[in-house]
Amino acid sequence: MLDERLAASPRAQRALAELAGRPLNFDPAELDGATEHGGWHVDDYRQELPAEPPGPPIAGGTFERARELMRDYAFADPAIVRAVYDPAAGLANRNMLLQVRFGPLRLYVGCRVGSITDEQRSEDGRPVRVWGWSYGTLAGHVERGRMDWEVCKWLDDGSVEFRIHVVSRRARVRNPLVRLGFRLFGRSRQVRFARRACERMAQLAGSAGEGRAAQLGAQGLAAGQQRRARDGDERHAALAHTEQQLP
Repeated sequence: MLDERLAASPRAQRALAELAGRPLNFDPAELDGATEHGGWHVDDYRQELPAEPPGPPIAGGTFERARELMRDYAFADPAIVRAVYDPAAGLANRNMLLQVRFGPLRLYVGCRVGSITDEQRSEDGRPVRVWGWSYGTLAGHVERGRMDWEVCKWLDDGSVEFRIHVVSRRARVRNPLVRLGFRLFGRSRQVRFARRACERMAQLAGSAGEGRAAQLGAQGLAAGQQRRARDGDERHAALAHTEQQLP
């Protein structure tokens, strides 16, 4: 979700503007044949969400709520990653400045939204409605690669699922402190981020408790905003203490 307090910072606004001139820090063709043997991490995560009635997605249902949460990046745990972007610019080709949190350290990196998926397809002979998007890492990021996010609804039985697909590897980092920290903790932090994204999507999309499946997506977004507000004072104290230079 857009961190409005962070986005209000002139430094963050300048850093976000600078992302427009940054290229991806990897060749997308590399990802087609990426394997663990070739030095890449290839990860898939799946999270079951509350089911809907069979057939196309229903108004205000799980699929639509998950889609809106994904569009706003609300599944990202603000204790791990916070985002700055221009919501008025839409999702396509969106540049995103991410504040990655390692204890008291605040590391800023850039990503750009690439493909947007909006289709009905067949999986194992079953019709499934899919909506999702991906972003790739930009020059200056501590990683190289792409993350894909999808919400899927199977039309035959109404089951709904949130998916994350990640292809990544470490990038070259000049700062020795950041390089060491990422080497020691980067992989575990990445896995934790993806797992927490699945957990938050389940909570915000409606599976946190009985009757939650009937709630509107706006209630899930409000929950994320409340958590962000509770964390606000701690965040700014830590930023004043050990903030890394913006890209």
